[in-house]
Amino acid sequence: MKHAFRPLLLAGVLAMAAPAVAQQKLKYPKQPAANEIYDAVAQPAVPLGGLEAYAQYLADKQQYPTAALQAGVQGTVTVTFVVEKTGSISNVAVAQPVNPALDAEAIRLIKGGPRWTPAQHRGGVVRQRVSVPISFQIPGEAGAATAAGGAPAPAGVTTQVVAPDSPARPVGGTDAFFEWIQQNQKYPALARQRKVQGRVMMEFVVEKDGSLTEIKPVKRLGSGLDEEAIRLIKAAPKWQPASYKGQPLKQKMVLPVVFTL
Repeated sequence: MKHAFRPLLLAGVLAMAAPAVAQQKLKYPKQPAANEIYDAVAQPAVPLGGLEAYAQYLADKQQYPTAALQAGVQGTVTVTFVVEKTGSISNVAVAQPVNPALDAEAIRLIKGGPRWTPAQHRGGVVRQRVSVPISFQIPGEAGAATAAGGAPAPAGVTTQVVAPDSPARPVGGTDAFFEWIQQNQKYPALARQRKVQGRVMMEFVVEKDGSLTEIKPVKRLGSGLDEEAIRLIKAAPKWQPASYKGQPLKQKMVLPVVFTL
């Protein structure tokens, strides 16, 4: 996910560094207008710490919405905003929406981000409109396909990765699954003592019979919370497996186990 995002971010921000040719031929007043918002400037705004650190912030703080994970929705949300003369941001909006849950998460990330070094143009500090693309990608969104009739693919045949017609889902629904997680959760004493809370992102495979296998944390919290998240997923009820062309299909899932004090 990180690698998919960074080139888009750098291209999207750096593309604004070059003013249009037509602007170079116009005669501007010595000082820019007080409240004008510029799209192209001589020295563009940059996030404090640099673009690489900003990309890392977005990747580290991204919380994939559960509804989007369940629906198998992914894509790139382009967010626009204005970097004010103070370095704060305003007018945050989605320019290229993908999904309501992903759009809302992209806006949350931008609003919660670091301050910026404001843009400069014609000898003064100015307001600048910035566009940042935020990529959402589900790791291993679909499991391996099988041969016709549900039999394992014969040796020598390349495994095909497909998007299921119907994604895997908990029996009883997502809300019932997370309610079960909360009811059966045993908060580790060490985490409680250290006041550690947050989300452990868990990856697992929903098998054709609905059982959960290959369980592992992909984003850890430590202090015993990772081990508790593994225990919970291992003990969780079976799921309704994914299906493809009427046949059950293995599917890899990534879901958060939330710990709050």
